[in-house]
Parts: sequence; C-alpha cells; structure tokens
Amino acid sequence: MGAPLAGDPCLEPVNWPAVAGGRVRIVEILATGSNGGTQEHLFSLLSRLDRSRYDASVIALSGGSAVRKLQRAGFPVTVVEDPDDAIATGVVATLLADINPDVIHNHMYRAELVGTRAAIALGEAGHRRPYVVSTVHSSRIRSDEDRRVLRILTPHIDQLIAVSRAIEAKIADEGRTGAPVSLIYNGVDLERYDHTEPCCTFREQYGIEPDAVVVGVVARLEPEKGHPTLLQAWPAVLRAVPNAALLVVGEGSRHDELERQAAALRIAHRVVFTGRRDDVPSVTAALDVAVLPSYREAQGLSILEAMALSRPVVASRVGGIPEVIEDSVSGLLVPPHDPVALAGAIIRLLKDHPLADMIGRAGHDVVHERFCIGLMVRAVEAIYDDGARAVRISGAVAS
Repeated sequence: MGAPLAGDPCLEPVNWPAVAGGRVRIVEILATGSNGGTQEHLFSLLSRLDRSRYDASVIALSGGSAVRKLQRAGFPVTVVEDPDDAIATGVVATLLADINPDVIHNHMYRAELVGTRAAIALGEAGHRRPYVVSTVHSSRIRSDEDRRVLRILTPHIDQLIAVSRAIEAKIADEGRTGAPVSLIYNGVDLERYDHTEPCCTFREQYGIEPDAVVVGVVARLEPEKGHPTLLQAWPAVLRAVPNAALLVVGEGSRHDELERQAAALRIAHRVVFTGRRDDVPSVTAALDVAVLPSYREAQGLSILEAMALSRPVVASRVGGIPEVIEDSVSGLLVPPHDPVALAGAIIRLLKDHPLADMIGRAGHDVVHERFCIGLMVRAVEAIYDDGARAVRISGAVAS
C-alpha cells in the first residue's frame, strides 16, 4: 500500500467557526434502505460528521441491509415504508415537525420528492421550514413526467449537490433551475480502505486455487452496472490467463440471469457470485485487478475504493468515471458494451505487472489528493452550517 502523501489534504485539520444556537440538527432522507453506493456514501458521511457540532438522524423510505448497518453503528433511523408518495410525505412532515431540523438532506430521486414536499408542507402549516439540500447520486435518465416534477420542485430546494461534472450536466439537461449546484465528489474513508489487509479466507471459501489471479467487480447486480459485458469478455481472458478467477461481489435483481449467462458461456467454473459481503474492503484488497464495466455511472465509488487500496482498475469510459481515472495513468478506460476492449485491458494488467503496479500507485495517490472522505465531509459540513445559519436567522427575524 502507498504511504500518505506529504501535505496530504485529507489529513489537514479544519476548525469551522461555530454556528450560533448549538448543535446543527440534520435529517438525512434516504430513498431506499437497500445496499448500494448512495447508502455507502451516507454511511461514510454520518460516520465522519463531527458529533459535537451535528445532531444527525435518518429517515429511510424503505428498509433493508443499509438501514440495519446504520442502526448497528448507532445512528437513529426511522423507516417509512408506505409506497404512496403522498402518504409518505405526510408521515415525513409529521416526523420533521417533531424533530424541528435545521437542515434536511435528500438522497436519491424519491427522497427529493418526498423530502422537499414535506419541507414545503411544514412551512405551509406554520412550522419553521428547514434548509433543503439534495444530492443527485444517479445518472439514470428520467421520464418526461419525472423531469417535469423535478423542475417544479427544484426552486424549493436550497442547495443541489452533484457528485461529478457529468451529474452537473445531467441536472442542466433536465432543465432544473432555481437552485444553486455545488460539485462535491464522493470520498473514500481511508481508515477503512487505505491500509486494509487482504482477505485470506475467500479463496478457500469459494474453491479458488492459491496460485489463481483474481479479478473482481463490486457492484449491485443491476442492468446499468454492465456485468453481461464482463461475462462476455471472460472467455478471452481465460484463453490468455487460464488461472484467472472472476469474483462478482454484490446482490441485485439480475443475479439468476447472470448465473445463467455464465453457464451458457461455459465459464461458470471460473466465476464466483459471492452475493452481499460485509468485508468488501478486505476482499477488494485481495484483488489483482478491479473492474467496473458500467453502462452509466455517476462517479463509481467502488473503483475509488479499489484505487485507495492501490489496486489497478479497469472501468468504462462513461459518466463521471473519466473524472476519476486518467487513462493509462491511474487506470485503464474502455468503451462500454465492448467485451473485446474490456478483455484486452484486463489481460494487459494481469500480464504486465510493472504497469499494474504503476497504475495502482497512481490511483492511490489520486484518491488522497482529490477523493478522500475528509474533503467530502468538510464540503458538506460547510453547506450544513450555511443552511443552519440561514434558517436560524430567518426564524429569529420571524419571531
């Protein structure tokens, strides 16, 4: 693993001026409690918020493994399971009236709808309206109706956060005006991902030979993540590197379909579907090459995590990924939906060890310079502080 850089910005202390009126009350509103990059982002954010300055809680619009993880870590989580947006908005508004937060922070599309409408309802009912922040995590192309709703709600949002320049462009393309947009890249928790020891048990657990080289993808098993292209590429990888094994880490709706594809390609004996794992950092640390073959991607948190662990990365040239990886310097970029190019890049890193080592070291340094959790949390905390000051001043004036 690489050593921390001299003058590492991730390690520089910052002393924010205090917000008058005591701890800032934050409610994070999460669209879904299942596992994924957004949920990992929220867990990292909450884990690093200064609890002497911020009193944070979570409202999740469904349950799931991410909710359980937050609860195990001691974060207060209320689950609102009702699938009807109008009913969920009313329940959330009632919860917010009891909490009286300074700031609400929406994560993902449904949270933007429900959270923002709940904040509007509070103001209309005579309660103090919280400062509304929304992070746009997804690169998904929305329907015309969804875009219309977002355009109506955006002027009621005080601050939008984009996790990449690609997402900034998406917000503009959707015609969302009336709210300022801040670019805040997702950050990696270097305490979890910088010096993690490689997992020493999964080879035995999954029957992978001690001398096998292991390529892995950590992503939800959903259509946009590009697993079919990786499986299509795998026969060519095996012809060039017969002792290669592919580790597919994650859960999702395409699990059975992907297993059938692996069987049809006659590669199932060299592909392991692990399902969800709670030791992703140590599994990632044990990979010889990390891959993210996405068809669309807001930023690609799993490749940042691999880079933090000095793992060489192959990823699709889509969305925010080229903002993270400089091709042939801190990773290899390939076109999406191109199994030939993907196989070639994987083979290149498996065979050219000096190149793989150089790319791994460069990726590690990039994360320290630009994508550590400290930089992300400081930027979000600054927005929380500004929002709390604005709400408290307006409340004082109104009273």
